[in-house]
Amino acid sequence: MSAPNAAGGPPPWIDPTMQTHLAWRDDDILIAVPPKSGTTWTMNIVHQLLTGGDGDFVDIYAEVPWIEFVTRPGMPRAELEARIAAMPTMRPRAFKTHGAPPELPYVAPGAGPRVRYLVVMRNPEEALVSMRPFLEAHSDELLAAWQVPRAALSFPDFASFYAGMGKHALAPRIFGFLAAWWPLRHASNVLCLHYNDMKRDHAGALSRIAAFLGVTPSADAWPRILEYTSFAWMKQHSERFDGLSAEIPPIKPGGMVRKGEAGRAHEDGMTAALAADLRAAAREWCADERALEWLYVGGPLP
Repeated sequence: MSAPNAAGGPPPWIDPTMQTHLAWRDDDILIAVPPKSGTTWTMNIVHQLLTGGDGDFVDIYAEVPWIEFVTRPGMPRAELEARIAAMPTMRPRAFKTHGAPPELPYVAPGAGPRVRYLVVMRNPEEALVSMRPFLEAHSDELLAAWQVPRAALSFPDFASFYAGMGKHALAPRIFGFLAAWWPLRHASNVLCLHYNDMKRDHAGALSRIAAFLGVTPSADAWPRILEYTSFAWMKQHSERFDGLSAEIPPIKPGGMVRKGEAGRAHEDGMTAALAADLRAAAREWCADERALEWLYVGGPLP
């Protein structure tokens, strides 16, 4: 739900510093994903695994709060802190973030509360083409509250989006995220997955995440979890993923769950020339070619 601004920083309704002040509990789960890289899907996967299959929830953001989101202009940080502290203790808490260390505090094993980090990344070409229509799905209420003109989020075509916001605001977030998490990818409290691999083997990905979270779904629950985490089910119930119960609805109805496809960025405007330029820009943020290759194609972590 994050739309970076053209200067490279987050929009005014995102404050990454808020998450540095939260008090973690044992077994907290931080779902860390760059913008447009499978965040909503991963949030739902975690929620379904923790609940044994919940087909009746109203708003995924009520179940998995976003710890960088400022619900209205002037919202005090203490309000977020109180809301997070009041969450039930009957099961582990899960949170959404687009952050990476040090923006998102990392608690090493044995250095504090037992916090787990579920990190998902996606081919950056696919993330970029997904961002353009997502920007246009932001609600009029949100833009009016923050005095952001609709024109600031609208682009006539993908090439103009890439030349402005895409390359200079979103791409650094993706590649900087990769560079920050890469050294931690094999830490015992970090599970690093690729969106493409999750798409290729839905059930296998859920099994890996369940094992990482210490969750063992019953035989009865497993079919429900698989169904409720499918893109078909999520698209059918898209209103539950738009954050519409928020103080100011951030997204137009149906704007959060799009196509969820992999390997088809060219259909949405990613030309060979733009892809080459993006790959060159990537090296400015992450010099490790192994990391970049994994980011683009997935597979086993080197």
